[in-house]
Amino acid sequence: MGRIDVKWLGEESRMFVGRDTTGRTVVAGYWQKPNDPTWTEARGSKASDLLVIALASCSAYDVVDILQKQHEPLASLVISADAEQAPEPPWQFTHIHLHYRATGSGLDPKKLERAIKLSEEKYCSVAATIRGVTEITHSFEISPE
Repeated sequence: MGRIDVKWLGEESRMFVGRDTTGRTVVAGYWQKPNDPTWTEARGSKASDLLVIALASCSAYDVVDILQKQHEPLASLVISADAEQAPEPPWQFTHIHLHYRATGSGLDPKKLERAIKLSEEKYCSVAATIRGVTEITHSFEISPE
């Protein structure tokens, strides 16, 4: 893995710009109104949301890759995540449920289920990183094209 940088955008904000290993950027955080620390406006993603997005994206990559290698007729894949956090700091995720909505005429549900399990249990680095703290569950549905 290469270098990732995060830059704070200045003292009147709680906003940060991250640059990934390929040079792409993402904005995280809130903007504070000058001279009014009680006023904030979301201008970027919550860092904790980015972790859930990373989990879903990592798994989606794996599932698509596995199904394509099996020549399964996958036309689209959408993953929705429902996440629960502990009520006290550090508000760690206690449970994340991923729901996979796959589209493809003739898509084998057993192969989809296996691809999801392989991703969550073997290939997805994000899942492997949070697995000891967070329960990860999933469900799926298949729709024809």
